[in-house]
Amino acid sequence: MRAIETRGVKSIRRTLLLWLAVGLSCGIALAGSALYFQARVEADALFDYQLKQISASLPREAFAPIAPARQGAIAAGEDILIQIWDNNGSVIYRSHSRMALPQRAELGFANVPRDDGMWRIYAAQIGNTVVQIGQPQSARQAVAAQMAIKTVAPLLLFFPILGIIIWIAVGRGLAPVRRAAADVQARDADQLSPISEGGLPTEIQPLMHALNDLLARLQDAMQAQRAFVADAAHELRTPLTALRLQAQVAERAQTPEERAAAFNHLKRGIDRSSHLLQQLLILARQEPGASDDHVEDVAVVPIVQEAIADFAAVADAKGIDLGVIDQTPVFVRGNAAALRILLGTLIDNALHYTPRAGVVDVFVREDAEGCVVGIQDGGPGIDDADRARVFDRFYRAPSAHLHHANGSGLGLTIAQRIADAHGARIALSNTDRGLLAEVRLPRRL
Repeated sequence: MRAIETRGVKSIRRTLLLWLAVGLSCGIALAGSALYFQARVEADALFDYQLKQISASLPREAFAPIAPARQGAIAAGEDILIQIWDNNGSVIYRSHSRMALPQRAELGFANVPRDDGMWRIYAAQIGNTVVQIGQPQSARQAVAAQMAIKTVAPLLLFFPILGIIIWIAVGRGLAPVRRAAADVQARDADQLSPISEGGLPTEIQPLMHALNDLLARLQDAMQAQRAFVADAAHELRTPLTALRLQAQVAERAQTPEERAAAFNHLKRGIDRSSHLLQQLLILARQEPGASDDHVEDVAVVPIVQEAIADFAAVADAKGIDLGVIDQTPVFVRGNAAALRILLGTLIDNALHYTPRAGVVDVFVREDAEGCVVGIQDGGPGIDDADRARVFDRFYRAPSAHLHHANGSGLGLTIAQRIADAHGARIALSNTDRGLLAEVRLPRRL
């Protein structure tokens, strides 16, 4: 866990440093470009002014010879080219013998292309001569680039400084996370209390909230599991004790009649224990995370028909008329196997509480919310005082023992678990015939 934590810290630091480097590089590049164009504008204005000043410093007399000293002063810059020609088009002076400017009659500034690039030329009338002073644009670009680089270069010093600051800041910011990780690592499997969120960065708090929620759910699940095991152990203790006593009675039987009666009681006890174990296994499979979570669009009517077929033999043995009186085709979103257990549990209860030669009707209808599956039995119903508790584990109404001696008190609990997993509701109501159990399944999305 320590290695995972270290890699996570390094990853965050490296990510921040990488994005910082990219952001600063882009910012410096944009700033350098903006400075370059701004410097270019200022350089153009400055050099244009310089060209005009050079032109103004030339002799004003027409055809006057240019003194060597002044020539030297004027042509000192290798990037300045001066050319003078008379009104007949003859060049009378050129500062660079191997370079020439195009003879243009336009006065003022102009950009003129040459073989070596674009030139900025200023032409002025001085007496009977025309003076042309030119400068390559590349010289201006070089000056602007130098100005931009000199301005931007100090910004590059921020890279190592900000890198060190971020490295230290991230380390300090993740210190509470390391403490929380150490807290989790030091716990055992039974310690599921929430982790302290004090001092955690705001960005880490949602993760810690989610972790504490997970710990709370795990604690609830463990408590429910412990309660289930305790209840199961309590419920199994009684039938197992009864089986041992019945076996002892069978051993002590003196006559065949006594032995047959003892074995008959023993078989019924085994049936009750087997039914209880089966219900416990079904309930365990319906615990959150333990059941099959495969969900699909399922047709309700075929599931109802399969559930009825599962209990057809039980209904025939008691002479009960079990069938579907209304079956509207409807689809819901759910797990077909779990829904079959849900409906089978309700049908099983209805058959057990309906007297011989009675009637159990099942219907499937569609309503505004989705689908309603109803099971109407012919039993005594459930008292209002007991109706709110019949979904509790191992709870059996006082009157239930008279009609269903082999019950375990888990059937409706299993049905409720499955209904909750499907977002459905189970409603129990007494009618003039008996108990009506309605399962309301939400409409398919």
